[in-house]
Amino acid sequence: MLTPLAFDPGHPFPFVSNLSLSLAVQLRGSSDDSLRFARVKVPDGLSRLIRLDKIKGIKLPKGKIIYVWLEDLITGNIQKLFPNVPVISVHPFRVTRDADIEIEEDEAGDLLASISQGLRQRRYGNVVKMDVNPGIPDYIKQVLMENLEIEERKVYEIPGILGLSSLMEMMSIDRPDLKDVPFVPRNPFLAQEDENMFELLKHRDMLLHHPYDSFQPVIDFINCAAQDPDVLAIKQTLYRVGSKSPIVQALIEAAERGKQVAVLVELKARFDEENNIVWARALEKAGAHVVYGLLGLKTHAKMLLVVRREADGLRRYVHLSTGNYNAATAKIYTDYSLFTSNLEIAADISEIFNYLTGYSRQDTYRRIVVAPLNMRKWILEMIEREIACHKKYGNGHIMFKLNALVDPQVISALYRASQAGVWIDLIVRGICSLRPMLKGVSENIRVISIVGRFLEHSRVFYFYNNGEEEIYLGSADMMQRNLDRRVEIIFPVLENSFKKSIKHGLETMLQDNVQSWSLYPDGTYMKTVREGEPVNSQIVFLQQQHIVY
Repeated sequence: MLTPLAFDPGHPFPFVSNLSLSLAVQLRGSSDDSLRFARVKVPDGLSRLIRLDKIKGIKLPKGKIIYVWLEDLITGNIQKLFPNVPVISVHPFRVTRDADIEIEEDEAGDLLASISQGLRQRRYGNVVKMDVNPGIPDYIKQVLMENLEIEERKVYEIPGILGLSSLMEMMSIDRPDLKDVPFVPRNPFLAQEDENMFELLKHRDMLLHHPYDSFQPVIDFINCAAQDPDVLAIKQTLYRVGSKSPIVQALIEAAERGKQVAVLVELKARFDEENNIVWARALEKAGAHVVYGLLGLKTHAKMLLVVRREADGLRRYVHLSTGNYNAATAKIYTDYSLFTSNLEIAADISEIFNYLTGYSRQDTYRRIVVAPLNMRKWILEMIEREIACHKKYGNGHIMFKLNALVDPQVISALYRASQAGVWIDLIVRGICSLRPMLKGVSENIRVISIVGRFLEHSRVFYFYNNGEEEIYLGSADMMQRNLDRRVEIIFPVLENSFKKSIKHGLETMLQDNVQSWSLYPDGTYMKTVREGEPVNSQIVFLQQQHIVY
């Protein structure tokens, strides 16, 4: 499977594919004692970790498991690929190519066809990053930089193994003592007397906190809608749904049963484009109305609308979420999920679907906040309202839970709130451009990041509002791309018991001193140190039923 590729006037520099691992081989020339370069790609089709106890003829002590990296095996035998040519050294390298698909949407006659073409071109994107080991010879480094057309500032020296994601292969080891303790997520719908989900949701809302609460009710809801003869229409947005999606299968079944099914499949969901194209075609084949989004915008909002015929007329049921309709990631991503038949929210969702599938210039909604329409304006107004409350009552408090905080206007507003005396707690898993605890600027702002077993994915916006507490959930981070170039929604939590549960969850995360990292003014993160008993918020959520359904 190995193909040694020379580089000289008779052999062009080989193409190096995205995220592939390669070996740069430095050789001695035959006559003039000059240096030569060759590249050997580590094969993608083989396991990168070779388990020695599975190889015939190798005896290890009972219970002992030893792995060898594939690239080390190749390096140890590299001379066999270059008979009678002295091998001086071997050095691994790995490149990352630009994965953006450039599409002129206003000129694309068929967005699906254009993205399909873009996927074929993605593998040829410019190299934006190269990983090497420290000590790589200058000769090898220069050959790679010149031929991959990359600047030195984009070359990263990483000690040890490159591409550590291959360690996921070790999850196949049958050693439960080395893995997270399994758990069975709660399904609060099973405890309800109404077997029909619509009968239950007609009278009350339901809030789930995944993965502590099962994602199965979401699947059941769509299946129930697909099979219920009184359901007339289903409308849904799909962003990342996975390769084996029970949700898409239910939508296909609903379309085949003659229901009006309208689905917005976001073809521009990065790295899910190919998968989404497959599902879009399958839905169209079943008779569903499929649209691909709005020109110049990604649709990132997570919405599901069901229209049902009942004795007193038509009723709309809605599911809104902070996360994707993906049954696989719902097991490891934390997200909030709301089922409601609230008339105002349902009317808003119905109208935003009309905006997504047809033509609409609607600029006001009853309960939801919509990007790029008015979300930044709304968040700035809410922060200013909290500043006004604090000036009057002295009790201002804001809590945000986000994946990222980089929008300059939102950050400036939070600085103003801090300077006015409002206390601000931010739980930001990823990028945070705000600098907390700066004297005279952000003394009242604290930023932590929770990094644990589950990926913190939910977005929560809490405002104390002088005791009239308001909590909102949504799909949007405070980034320019979310606020300006995506269709996003933020929706209110109206039930007081739900508000208390979500607030309790935020406070528990702020007390975390096991998986929590605190951001300091200079941009560094350090493990949060707090006196008292260890608090692991994710373990607390696994052990406690903190949501009141």
